[in-house]
Amino acid sequence: MAAHTLRGLCRQRPGLALLCARFSQRAAAGTEYRSSHSLDKLYPPRQDGPAARTTEELQPPALDIPMARLTVSYSRSSGPGGQNVNKVNSKAEVRFHLASADWIPEAVREKMALMHRNKINQAGELIVTSEESRYQMRNLAICLEKIRTMVTEAIEKPKVVSKETTQKLIERVEKMNRERLRQKKIHSTIKQSRRADFD
Repeated sequence: MAAHTLRGLCRQRPGLALLCARFSQRAAAGTEYRSSHSLDKLYPPRQDGPAARTTEELQPPALDIPMARLTVSYSRSSGPGGQNVNKVNSKAEVRFHLASADWIPEAVREKMALMHRNKINQAGELIVTSEESRYQMRNLAICLEKIRTMVTEAIEKPKVVSKETTQKLIERVEKMNRERLRQKKIHSTIKQSRRADFD
């Protein structure tokens, strides 16, 4: 659309020929300007190459969050930002009922309820907010990423520490305590030797 409009202007004004040539070169090379907040950068397209498959195999599958099950609202953001803060509803708030969220496994939901008690209201809704960015879409993306992180943390199982490791840790703590007491005794003898006897 933009390329078509620019070509029409180039025909009308011959002085814009150089600009038209540069624009057509960039469009052909695929290096035209795109905002850092455009949707293709917030949600990059999926790659199907062999390199993408190897990274996907290493990472757990991304959680699919159904947007229809979420309640999204926007409000005025607090903090710095000048007139933009006063005029634009950029703060994003995402909430959903945790107990009925069937897109999260039940065991994970129970663990999330324990881990994030302070983010659940009396109605049983988990509330996630973001006001990091000046842009609504960016804050919404941050909220969704926070939900994914919460679910991932709840899925992770605690690491089992072996007996040898616990024994090493205990020995290390005991050694540190012995060294601390030795240094304390040395410091005490130095202080005592400085005292003057006036008897």
